[in-house]
Order: sequence, then structure tokens, then C-alpha cells
Amino acid sequence: MNRFSVKALVSIGMLSSIAYVLMLLNFPMPPFPQFLMIDFSDIPALIAALIFGPVAGILVELFKNILDYFMTGSATGVPVGHISNFIAGILFVLPTYYVYNKLKTKKGMTFGLVAGTFIMAIMMSVLNYFLILPAYTFFLNMPAMSAPEMRTMIIKGILPFNIIKGLIITTVFMLIFARMNTWISKQKSLKSAA
Repeated sequence: MNRFSVKALVSIGMLSSIAYVLMLLNFPMPPFPQFLMIDFSDIPALIAALIFGPVAGILVELFKNILDYFMTGSATGVPVGHISNFIAGILFVLPTYYVYNKLKTKKGMTFGLVAGTFIMAIMMSVLNYFLILPAYTFFLNMPAMSAPEMRTMIIKGILPFNIIKGLIITTVFMLIFARMNTWISKQKSLKSAA
């Protein structure tokens, strides 16, 4: 089991709060359905993973979604969207963390972010097809979508949206990472020394 220091726990709590606020500042992308929103809440989770390890990144993703569910609720009454956001965040953050941890360069971070984007986009397409879209229609008491309708929704909406979202987050994170790389490395070394 991963044991965190008090400083790590406080940092994870602060990064979770920042992620929650960033989650509230979401916005739609015009060609895609209204329920697909872009936000930058995965960035604090990625910072937590880089400094404190992958479990910290998962915890930030978990806490921001729990906070958002209790503060804003869910249209379905069940946190289907929050579970979906949690899974998407993990599918983006973990591959990025592991690729960067192997390469430890700026190019390695870029490659990790792009890999995280495509892994998240492909896996979320599969999960939407088999679990998430059927769960939404079930809990909203809507007629179930046919297989061709779901395929069209995923190919024309969900897959390209997740790729674009991941690339936007990649661009923003690389701008932040260029400025914070030294600080993140220092925090990571302080954590390993403790």
C-alpha cells in the first residue's frame, strides 16, 4: 500500500480542490453534442501523479468527481457521468505518467501526453459503446439506442471529441510543464528523500 506523508495528503487535497474548480469551468465544443464538455481538471491529477506517484493522480481524479457529484448532482440521479469522467481521467493520466517516468525528457512528456490522449479516446469509445451510453439511456428512461446509432455517435462524436480534448489538454499542460518542470522535479526529489 502506498503511504503518503502529511504534506503529500495536504497536496493531494489541494490539487483535488483545484481540479474540482477547473471541472466547474467546463465548456462545450460547437460541433459536438452538448453533454461533451472540455475542462482542464486532469492537469492537477497529472501534477499529483508526477510528484507523488500514480495513486495520487487516481486520488485527485476520484476526489474531484466525488466533490462535483455532491455539489452539482447528476441528471441521471446516479453518477454515470462522474464515473465516466473518473475513468477517462485515469486513462489519460496513467499512460502519461508511465511513459514520462520511462523517458524523463520534455519529448518523453509530449509522447506520454499524446499516448494518454489516444489510449483514453479509444478506451472511452469502447466503454461508451458497451457501458456508458446504455447506462445513460437506462437511468434517463430514454429509448435505447440501436447499435448503428451508437456507432455513429461514437465515431462522429465521442472519439473525435476525446482526441481533441486530449490534444488541447496536452498543449496547455506542455505550456505549464515548461515552466514547472524544475519545481516538479524538486518536489519529487524531496518526496523521495522523505
